Amino acid sequence: MSDEEQTPNSDGGGPRPEEIRFFGTTWVDHSGAYKPRRLGLAAGSLAAAVAACFVLRFAYEGLQIADVGGLVNTLVVLMFAICSAIAFAKTWEGFVRRPADPAREESLRSLKAIGFIGTLVAYAARCFVEAPGEKLRRAEYETAVAQYEKRRATRTGNPSARKKPKRG
Repeated sequence: MSDEEQTPNSDGGGPRPEEIRFFGTTWVDHSGAYKPRRLGLAAGSLAAAVAACFVLRFAYEGLQIADVGGLVNTLVVLMFAICSAIAFAKTWEGFVRRPADPAREESLRSLKAIGFIGTLVAYAARCFVEAPGEKLRRAEYETAVAQYEKRRATRTGNPSARKKPKRG
């Protein structure tokens, strides 16, 4: 859990929920046009993925016009397909659990950039279900709140105001 989750709220009570891009902390109570925003982001991601497919089609047609050969055309198509599949899987996995090795995630960054269509499709698919990463952050937030309540419940007043036991 991040340090931000352990800092007290503005009212001084308990951990704060982690913000999600485009949603802030509205995912906690689904306020602030949460559902229309989720559906709008899903539609926007799908539209961006479709536009990206058209751009890739034009690039492929450019390769055909340049007459680079069947092998190069096949390799380019396979590269984008494989990178998109890996980007989809890694993006989806990032919504479910925190990466075990952040350095490895950083090394996959260029692969995700090549397979950006997979990333957009994963984001859109997740937006239809929930805010991307909401389930993960909700579990972490509820755990932090439960720990905070447990720590708070075990305290009984001001320790300096307690009566000292008499030494005999």
